[in-house]
Amino acid sequence: MSGDRPLARRVLADQVKERLLEDILSGRLAPDSRIIETAIAKDLGISQAPVREALRGLEALGVVEITPFRGARVKRPSRREIIEAYAVRSTLETLAARSAVPRLRDADIDDLAGLLSAMRGAAARDDGPGVAEADARFHARIVELADNGTLSRVWSSLEPLSRTYLTLIGPGADLHWSAELHAPILDALRARDTDRTIAALAGHFDEVRDAMARRWPEDAPATVQSPTVEAASAATVQRVSA
Repeated sequence: MSGDRPLARRVLADQVKERLLEDILSGRLAPDSRIIETAIAKDLGISQAPVREALRGLEALGVVEITPFRGARVKRPSRREIIEAYAVRSTLETLAARSAVPRLRDADIDDLAGLLSAMRGAAARDDGPGVAEADARFHARIVELADNGTLSRVWSSLEPLSRTYLTLIGPGADLHWSAELHAPILDALRARDTDRTIAALAGHFDEVRDAMARRWPEDAPATVQSPTVEAASAATVQRVSA
């Protein structure tokens, strides 16, 4: 049944895309790292077609650059790109809050409190990727609670680019500060105060934007420390094959 093959390839492409995205967001695949399509396909024992589709999907998210005759490379976003992404995310998340706050349940507050606790725990361990992961889940939960599919899709297209900032700032970042930025948001949500939540979210994004502008001058790339692309590729292969 030849009709099954395109579907199988698409599912596999999605798996490869998600694993590569995980490696990019965690810093295992650093900005400017080459992603060798043939090597990934060979290691996975698959054709290059699903790998190529995965890379095109990552290019659409803005985290990979594909150049003719040079292949794919992890994109290093500029300060302007990330500032713009944060500005749009701020607008989307405050919109999400308007819908989410009136429908909050105690269990939702507990979920968000658990994510803030996870951020604090990761910060105490000096675990930058752990802070970034819990941070992303915290914001994603607010958007999810808005129950607006269109808003969620648009937000999801921007979140990888803006989360890259948390990976890029690397050594020297104040992880405790990053975690505690979420406390006023949680307090406002717990109070079921829509206007206060919107103000807390807007303030959150303003502080992150200003901190990024101070730490990352336009003409100075952020400091990145991560394993080689070969090591990250091997990790990706192991997880996709499992």
